[in-house]
Amino acid sequence: MTSDITAPAPETRVANGHADAHSTAGFAALTLGSIGVVYGDIGTSPLYALREAVAAASSGGEATPLAVMGVTSLILWALIVVVTLKYVVILLRADNHGEGGTLALMALAQRAVTKAAGTIVLLGIISGALFYGDAVITPALSVLSAIEGIKLVTSSLDPYVVPVTVIILVALFAVQSRGTARVAAFFGPIMLVWFLVIGIAALPAIARRPEVLLSLNPFYAVSFMLHHGIIGFVTLGAVFLAVTGAEALYADLGHFGKRPIQTAWLFIVLPSLALNYLGQGALVIRDAKAVENPFFLMFPDWALLPMVVLATVATVIASQAVISGAYSLTRQAIQLGLMPRFEIRHTSEAQSGQIFIPRINRMLLIAVLLLVFMFKSSSALASAYGIAVTGTMVVTAMMGFVVIWKVWRWSPLAAAALIAPFLFLDLTFLAANLLKVWEGGWVPLALGAWVMLLMYTWRRGSRLLFEKSRKLEFPLAELVAMLEKKPPQRVSGTAVFLTSDPNSAPTALMHSLKHYKVLHEKNVILTIESAPRPRVDIAERVKLEQVSPTFAKVTLRFGFMETPNVPKALAIARKLGWQFDIMSTSFFLSRRALKPAAHSGMPRWQDHLFIALSRTANDATDYFQIPSGRVVEVGTQITI
Repeated sequence: MTSDITAPAPETRVANGHADAHSTAGFAALTLGSIGVVYGDIGTSPLYALREAVAAASSGGEATPLAVMGVTSLILWALIVVVTLKYVVILLRADNHGEGGTLALMALAQRAVTKAAGTIVLLGIISGALFYGDAVITPALSVLSAIEGIKLVTSSLDPYVVPVTVIILVALFAVQSRGTARVAAFFGPIMLVWFLVIGIAALPAIARRPEVLLSLNPFYAVSFMLHHGIIGFVTLGAVFLAVTGAEALYADLGHFGKRPIQTAWLFIVLPSLALNYLGQGALVIRDAKAVENPFFLMFPDWALLPMVVLATVATVIASQAVISGAYSLTRQAIQLGLMPRFEIRHTSEAQSGQIFIPRINRMLLIAVLLLVFMFKSSSALASAYGIAVTGTMVVTAMMGFVVIWKVWRWSPLAAAALIAPFLFLDLTFLAANLLKVWEGGWVPLALGAWVMLLMYTWRRGSRLLFEKSRKLEFPLAELVAMLEKKPPQRVSGTAVFLTSDPNSAPTALMHSLKHYKVLHEKNVILTIESAPRPRVDIAERVKLEQVSPTFAKVTLRFGFMETPNVPKALAIARKLGWQFDIMSTSFFLSRRALKPAAHSGMPRWQDHLFIALSRTANDATDYFQIPSGRVVEVGTQITI
């Protein structure tokens, strides 16, 4: 079942108060907030990134000091080139009305390209689908790697790693419905302490082996790759673990702004990460056996337990950020017509960006727990991690080229010259990670493929349904002319008919005339449009067109990061001359029961999948926040 309207939705951060938030909240507060939300994922990468990279480089044996320096150099320059240059310097400038992220970039590129718009949408679907893989793996890997530190306190605690991880993850997902507003206030300070601690703790190890500082020379990274052949290529897949979370820089652009994110990275996050990786490298050079867990072994015995606790808190924060990102991405996907409507609950009166989507929360929890039980260790799970993120980065680079060429109006050669090196590096990382498909990399690929299929099916099915419905509908102008010429019995009040095609008579109106044989004094044909930008200004929210003395067309426009509130938006129409009173208004919706047609534009199995998806769609009344007591639903059956 689905309603006779296009499915809009979400607002991902703050509806129209972004600019206000950025002006009132101090720059320092925004910078601190970005440290907690934006950098949680990449900030906890030191727990496992260098360990996995050195283990790959040594191929089961002991890594030589030169190999360790090569790996450390690769990690440092990956942070500089991929994160600093690609994201902090270039992509943060490619904003869609202040918002970032792959779907925001897709909307920006799609608007600039007309002929290849379908390809741009496909790239957006791929990147969005792969993000869900990241959202599943990040909590499992991060929390597992933190809890594994207790094995260094005493090996007798080893059997408790998985159970404790499961308890923490269940608790994390259980509190999502309460909202993250209060907890988020502590994210920034805690992560600031985390970055300061991991940076300072590395200084003694660096002081004992100062030659590790030579890793800052890219010669060691290049030399390692040239002299290690296929092992070097495999190592590159593990090195990429150090830059996972870079997409969050771009995705959270609208929440914090460009300058706070850049400042936090350049002055706090990057120096702390660089020091920590240098410290871990120095420790492994000094004692090759330290590769077992170089992060925790940098700390003295008395600090191990406090660091396990701090690391656990940091990984929970990293997980919280990616879970919230999954909610935001889902809202954008719904608004862009890539997913059916899901129930979206607002968990904060002050920030509309604080949301909770129960169905996504349940699916993520189930998937995360399955991963923990399947892999049981962060080392095993690390093999599954890189593919989803590298795939997203490749797609981001491709869409970035389109934006630089078409939106920034660079010449295609100049745009290619800027993006090509980053795309080449991303493709190299992707190829290196694809070597780990059979070790666990199939997990994000399978999950991404399934989400891509759902998104494509929903988009394609919705279009076919729209086209078929339009063929069956009567032109509105002709119907209004007939009704004005020979009006039926009139009843008091206003009737609002929701439809996705304002030029055709809504099914609910036709059924109302057929069965009730009456017409309200005032009738409104209401269409809800999704704008190709994150938010729509209040002044552009409502468009009113008088068709006849008793009929009017109203179009409500919402950005792809806004949650439609129909009654509130219609109240704006008062300024345009429409006396809107919710208590004397009835909303008519068409509820359609879908059946597969003998000849459809999709395979039969895809018809059934689309119908199943449409049945899971959240009720339009709740989704558009229309008072249920003012709604009349008219049922109809249609084949697709």
